Amino acid sequence: MTRLSGWGANVRVDCVVREPETEAQVAAWLDPAGTIARGLGRSYGDAALNDGKHVIGMTRFNRYIAFDEATGTLVCEAGVSLEDILRHFAPRGWFPMITPGTKFVTVGGCIANDVHGKAHHAQGCFSSCVDRLTILLASGEIVAASRTENPDLFWATFGGMGLLGIILTVSLRLRKVETTYFRQKAIRVNDLEAMLAALDEYDHVFPYSVATLDVFATGARLGRGVLVVGDHASRDDLPARLASDPLRVSGPPKLTVPFELPAFTLNRVSIRFVNAVVQQIQAHASSISHYEAFVYPLDKLAHWNRGYGPNGFAQYQFVIPFANGLQRMRDILTTILSSGELPFLNVLKRLGKESGGLLSFPQEGYTFAIDFPIRRNTAALLKRLDAMVLDAGGRVYLGKDSFLDAPTFRAMYPNLDRWLELKAKYDPNGVFTSDLGRRVGLTE
Repeated sequence: MTRLSGWGANVRVDCVVREPETEAQVAAWLDPAGTIARGLGRSYGDAALNDGKHVIGMTRFNRYIAFDEATGTLVCEAGVSLEDILRHFAPRGWFPMITPGTKFVTVGGCIANDVHGKAHHAQGCFSSCVDRLTILLASGEIVAASRTENPDLFWATFGGMGLLGIILTVSLRLRKVETTYFRQKAIRVNDLEAMLAALDEYDHVFPYSVATLDVFATGARLGRGVLVVGDHASRDDLPARLASDPLRVSGPPKLTVPFELPAFTLNRVSIRFVNAVVQQIQAHASSISHYEAFVYPLDKLAHWNRGYGPNGFAQYQFVIPFANGLQRMRDILTTILSSGELPFLNVLKRLGKESGGLLSFPQEGYTFAIDFPIRRNTAALLKRLDAMVLDAGGRVYLGKDSFLDAPTFRAMYPNLDRWLELKAKYDPNGVFTSDLGRRVGLTE
């Protein structure tokens, strides 16, 4: 048995872990009593946990199969990470088409969560850059899935949290870039109404946008923060000191949190200090930023999740529709900031249209993600927030979730019954299961 947790480290369970290197090994190690695939463990909750059952680690399944330099189409195994892709293809002028806020995530994990990033309103989910998959089913059969071949399996796999089969290979498109830098602009905003207006204003100007709110601003200042917008920089955008190496790739993190910090180190004083530092860094961002700082700022600090202490943390991410979004967001933020909990790192963004993924998270609206160190009343607060999000017509992101219950999940995701029909079709005996799947009613 191996002790595992999600990135939030708020649940830790013992699992039987296997790490295959070949398709034959993956098939041989399927356990009918319950199996789930796991990448780099960056889902925050229990998506890649399987208490007492089998977990197939896919990080050794990390080989490239083919690359078309003319189209940027990469065929690779599902254990390849975005960090791998950046290290090997960014120096050749290629960048991930869609990326979340960390590069330490596998391609298979990106598909299972149908991840999105700072440019969802302009570029969509990860599904928008994937053309074809091969998937190992519970029967042992390996099938191909695309928009035209087994399309039902293709779309159910995006956001399906790995519960239909194990993704083996992926064909995806990369983005051609002249540099690995971004043009960016920082806008200070004084309240929530102005923040949402700024997000709306810049929606059609820059493809990348994200706001960070001051978690100590309440009352008339609620929603105060900094909005940062940007786009890929061209060679002509770079100053002379950067132009000599326009496709620079960052190395491994230089700083690390070496162990789980004591719980008392994260308190209102320390959070207030870090919050002020983050606000200042965002507000004074330079006009040109390397991708490491622009897209993956937390990746600079290895094992940053250990900073939340032995009880771990929950990142709560939700989306609510634009309609009446200001009042709904104000109510939710007021509930969070008056809860007595310790809300910490956060981001606010706009999301665009839904993808075809049956259980994909994004829908048109405002999305907010915020970290909570786990304390005595954290779960009760999140349950209150679930009710508010549901009442607003929104939903919670399974890739970040640790606490959502099955009835609330069903009410938030209208395509659940169709997904369950496909689960019965492709995995009739329920071989693929996880702690998350059992908790929210995706599996038994």
